Amino acid sequence: MLDALAAVGRFAQLVAEMGRGLVEWRVWAPRTLDECWKLGVGSLFIVLLISSFAGAVTALQAGYQFTGNIPIYVVGSLVTESIVLELGPVLVGLILAGRIGARYAAELGTMRVTEQIDALESLGRAPSSHLLIPRVLACLLMIPLLVIIADVVGVLAGWLAAKQALPISDQDFAYGARIYWRPFDAYYSVIKAFFFAGAIGLISCYRGFTTQQGAEGVGRSTTGAVVTSSVVILLLDTVLAKMLLN
Repeated sequence: MLDALAAVGRFAQLVAEMGRGLVEWRVWAPRTLDECWKLGVGSLFIVLLISSFAGAVTALQAGYQFTGNIPIYVVGSLVTESIVLELGPVLVGLILAGRIGARYAAELGTMRVTEQIDALESLGRAPSSHLLIPRVLACLLMIPLLVIIADVVGVLAGWLAAKQALPISDQDFAYGARIYWRPFDAYYSVIKAFFFAGAIGLISCYRGFTTQQGAEGVGRSTTGAVVTSSVVILLLDTVLAKMLLN
């Protein structure tokens, strides 16, 4: 219990230090742009791949379970709502928790055990504005954008796969996608992506920044960042669904 409370205190102290570092925008602004480029471009291929497979598999399973008693346009609604409300943001969040969270934790953990962060502090530089804020802001800016791309690509892939698995026309699919669509569904997907991005950025930076015990500690921090971020994403998914879709 004491260890858990101490970890919460260190995490809150780290977030407060990042808040104080926001005034040094000349330091973190150019680094944030660089991190956005690395995160967005570097993750685009895997996001497109995952969203395409998610949309195609959803449509194929809908075709497997389809019976003549159900209107054919329901397939369009099923694919669209499944991708936008759940599969798009959650799958992208879990994939990026492994890709981005592990990279951030390993980078900061290596800098900690090699005393690069200590050297930065000894020079009077704030590690938050140089190392933490750019990474967290890059997550908050780019992960929602990647989720939007994943939603669009997933629906298009589901559309194409549904036409191969079922005798459904473009008009039927589009009608089904529109009939149960609510404008809030798109906002809900972006809201989830924003919270997932915050969890990935803050947790991975915290685990890397507090690394101890050399190379073994870097491995533990990297694994802990991925596992903790994934669990928090699933927890946030449940909480947000209860709060926003109740």
